[in-house]
Amino acid sequence: MRVPSKISIITPSFNQDQFIEDTICSVLNQDYSDIEYIIIDGGSSDNTNEIIKKYENELHYCVSEPDNGQSHAINKGFAKATGEIIAWINSDDIYFPGTFKKVNDLFNDNPGIDILYSNGVWINAKGDIIHHKKNLPFHYNTWFYGMADPFQPEVFYRNDVLNKVGYIDESFMMMMDREWWIRMANHGCKFKYIDDEFAAIRKYSDTKTSKFIDVNDAERWKLHDIYWEGFRFNNPIMHKIHWRMLNYYYRAFRQIKKLKEKK
Repeated sequence: MRVPSKISIITPSFNQDQFIEDTICSVLNQDYSDIEYIIIDGGSSDNTNEIIKKYENELHYCVSEPDNGQSHAINKGFAKATGEIIAWINSDDIYFPGTFKKVNDLFNDNPGIDILYSNGVWINAKGDIIHHKKNLPFHYNTWFYGMADPFQPEVFYRNDVLNKVGYIDESFMMMMDREWWIRMANHGCKFKYIDDEFAAIRKYSDTKTSKFIDVNDAERWKLHDIYWEGFRFNNPIMHKIHWRMLNYYYRAFRQIKKLKEKK
């Protein structure tokens, strides 16, 4: 019989009273015996804290105070986390039932891996599934140039990654997860893909991704400036054309691999 590892989950939140109860329940209603749930709220002015108080006896730690944004909140949560397995889920996303047991068993069965991820799922504001995204085993260039990484809540980590690569880079507002994954890969961390669905990310008009498209684009180029390998054009226009060509190539590469897996 497998021994359940402690799983620490961090939820950064700010003014998400419309969805946060779904997120909380998706964590606390897991059929799993050792959950350490941490909520870091940025000082919400809506009903978020009233909702959180309903569950405070089941939380390991909760705070509501001004912070420096989502990345800072996640790092505050990581600093409190003591579980062997860690993850974060935003306050509008959900885990699917049975996920924590699957994740625990998979980490136990694969002692050499550091990061575990599955396929991606989108839900709408009502919680209905609107899209399934098939992922593939980790391939550095398709993640970095092809932008083919997983949806963030589908990803779980061994706590040791914090010692290996450090915490989230708080200078990133949008691309902090992608920067962290690329940094992990460059530090030799091992990724494992599972053909399953662990969680869902909510897609609606008021998401951070929808509201801060320009910031997202700027941070993508910042990420490339840090980790770009090999030849690059000094001319910014030629560099963007070069990246676009690599992007198309690795997106096509990914699609071909997906087609081969179906056969």
